[in-house]
Amino acid sequence: MKIVRLFSPLVALGLAFSVVQGAALAASKEKIDRRSDEALAEFRDEISGADDVLAKAAGVLVFPSVKKAGIGIGGEYGEGALRVGGNSVAYYSTASASIGFQLGAQARTQIIAFLDPKALEKFRLSDGWEVGVDASVAVITLGAGGAIDATQINQPIVAFVFDSKGLMYNLSLEGSKISQIHDD
Repeated sequence: MKIVRLFSPLVALGLAFSVVQGAALAASKEKIDRRSDEALAEFRDEISGADDVLAKAAGVLVFPSVKKAGIGIGGEYGEGALRVGGNSVAYYSTASASIGFQLGAQARTQIIAFLDPKALEKFRLSDGWEVGVDASVAVITLGAGGAIDATQINQPIVAFVFDSKGLMYNLSLEGSKISQIHDD
């Protein structure tokens, strides 16, 4: 039992590192766009009311796959595109690390809708934007066949989390740092 307690933090650290390590391996813009198109199509097809939310949004940040893993210490990473007027205008990564009660691994799709143009402008002008620090984001978790009542959404920024694969206890965007991916 002592061996398990000794190695658990090392295994957790290794899992967190492997997830966050993806930051160094940025996908191509074409790949991010293709995956973002697929995520938006799935969102529209499977979630009733998605079209209304997307039509109301000044901009939509699409992370087609955010991977999270952890055993006590966790990390997550994903890449996506900011769409304004249906076109990709910039590319972003999201990353976070956490310590606490968590166990498992998952991949999920995150769509962040900026329903207030001022919130979108503040996001675009930021140099590293942190959920919960730079802005409050209402998170809505959806399963297949879920429904959205766009008239009930009154927050400037709303995130939709869906298509979770795997099992993860502790779902939150709080503390996620979103940074623009720059061409070097």
